[in-house]
Amino acid sequence: MGQWLRSSLRRRLSLAMLVATIIPLLLLGGLSFILSSRITESNAKQAGIDTLRQIEGNVSFMLQDVENISIFLIGLSDVQTWLSGNVEDEAMRARILGLMSTLASSKRYIADITIYPRNSISAVSTANIYQSALPRQFDMSQVEGKLWTGLYPITTYAGQSEVLSFVRPLRAIGTYQTVGWLAISLDEKMISRYWADPSGSGAQSTFALVNEKGDILSSTDKTWLSRPIESLLAGITSRLGPGRSGSVTYGEGAGKKTVLFYKAPQAGWTLLQVLPYRQYGSQNQYILLLTVLAIVIAVAATGVMVLIFVQRVTKPLTVLTRLLGRVDPDQPLPQYPLDSPDEVGRLAASYNRLGMHIARLKEQLIQNETRKKEADMRALQAQINPHFLYNTLSSIHWISLMTGEKRITDMVGALSEFLRFSLNKGKDFCTVHQELAHIKNYTQVQSIRYPDKFELEYVVDPTIQEATMLKLLLQPLVENAMIHGIQKKPGLGKITVYVERVGTYIHFLVQDTGIGMTQEQLERVRAQLELTDEQFEREGSSYGLRNVHERLRLHYGPQFGLTIDSELQAGTRISFSIPMLEGSYENHDR
Repeated sequence: MGQWLRSSLRRRLSLAMLVATIIPLLLLGGLSFILSSRITESNAKQAGIDTLRQIEGNVSFMLQDVENISIFLIGLSDVQTWLSGNVEDEAMRARILGLMSTLASSKRYIADITIYPRNSISAVSTANIYQSALPRQFDMSQVEGKLWTGLYPITTYAGQSEVLSFVRPLRAIGTYQTVGWLAISLDEKMISRYWADPSGSGAQSTFALVNEKGDILSSTDKTWLSRPIESLLAGITSRLGPGRSGSVTYGEGAGKKTVLFYKAPQAGWTLLQVLPYRQYGSQNQYILLLTVLAIVIAVAATGVMVLIFVQRVTKPLTVLTRLLGRVDPDQPLPQYPLDSPDEVGRLAASYNRLGMHIARLKEQLIQNETRKKEADMRALQAQINPHFLYNTLSSIHWISLMTGEKRITDMVGALSEFLRFSLNKGKDFCTVHQELAHIKNYTQVQSIRYPDKFELEYVVDPTIQEATMLKLLLQPLVENAMIHGIQKKPGLGKITVYVERVGTYIHFLVQDTGIGMTQEQLERVRAQLELTDEQFEREGSSYGLRNVHERLRLHYGPQFGLTIDSELQAGTRISFSIPMLEGSYENHDR
């Protein structure tokens, strides 16, 4: 088997691609089924919890309504007067009973409202209760605060019904002493109507309302009423968790159930929905069937496509591999004969284009390196003569100091610093602060030569003083503004140098108030920046601007360079941007 596979690239590639495709398909199918089943179950649980949340809102509204009624009755002056007296007042009793009956009849879920006086006066009730299990719930005389009873039966003229009561003491407004008790009873059947047909619950689910003691107050399954929930679902109370809502998986095997809960904090009750876990089974089986069918179809289609693809790919790839094996680094890549328009043919065409592109890159790299060396050579030639001039100027500087010629001293000193920076120990980069100081030395020399002809202003972001930049970029721009702009215009001119940080770049702008240029002159100057070396030498254009433009592109990239704007008799603006560099930097690619 191993020898059979090793003897053919087609067989190995087919087997590898089939295995690499089928295994992820199986894993993806299994994962999709698991995720889909979990999502289906999660959505069903969330729908059940949403139903419980809606029911809890109705129950909470009902409880709050009952408490509001109790507060209203406590505050009635007739009730306070009737409970504070020891003599039966039939008229007042009738008024109180009428009001209580009106309140009870306005709320369908209220089965009865009863006031129990502390004195010897008999209780008043809205229903004719023949028999009630309320006394077995607790001792009414011991009630000191608000509470809800468990579920208990009462017998009226309409028959027996199950109710639960809200009980609170009635206190005198002036003395705050207990003068009686109020009991508002709720009909369990009316409470059950809130979940008689909840949406999405399913016919097999059971809803229940459980109080803080764990007793069932209301349920869709009437056999659960008044029973402890622990007797039906042992240990479920401790598993509900501290959250307000959630789900619990209860039981094992055929008796496995999902218990959804939602807590009503107002009375400490909990709403439960119990449904068989197998309820999700039918949906999961449908998802499983679709997943298996999709995997089978995908595997069959993948197998056919892999065999066809391998058949078409292996032969031309062998030819392409042979060509790549004969590649000589010093020679251009050999061309692949194109005989097919399919993917392999396009791959071969890309290989041919890659070879031509590499050849062009080599040629362009050689040209760029040549141009860069020529620019550096021109800069070096500009630095050679200043060595002699700098030493000579140093001697003149000392002689002028000894003879007291201050203007000559200042001029020669500024010129010496100007030449010192031009040399800069052969370094191509300096700080923004050094470049600006170089301009100041240049303008100091020119101000002595051309007094009261120009003034120079700096607007510089102080946070970029120590940023690194290519040297000798600003001085040619200032010189161009002075010679071609300011000197040709009568009166005092102004040159402003702006340096600011814009994101990750440093932006430079040199603006003058000189004679400016016409649109034709401006377009000609812009075009001269893009001339080749031969065209530039032939036209004899200005060297300063183009040299700065060329150095920016060579050192920072072709996307950088000078931007020139001008208006006749208004002045000229020359700007450029460079990347923000911190600390010492030299172009080591050279």
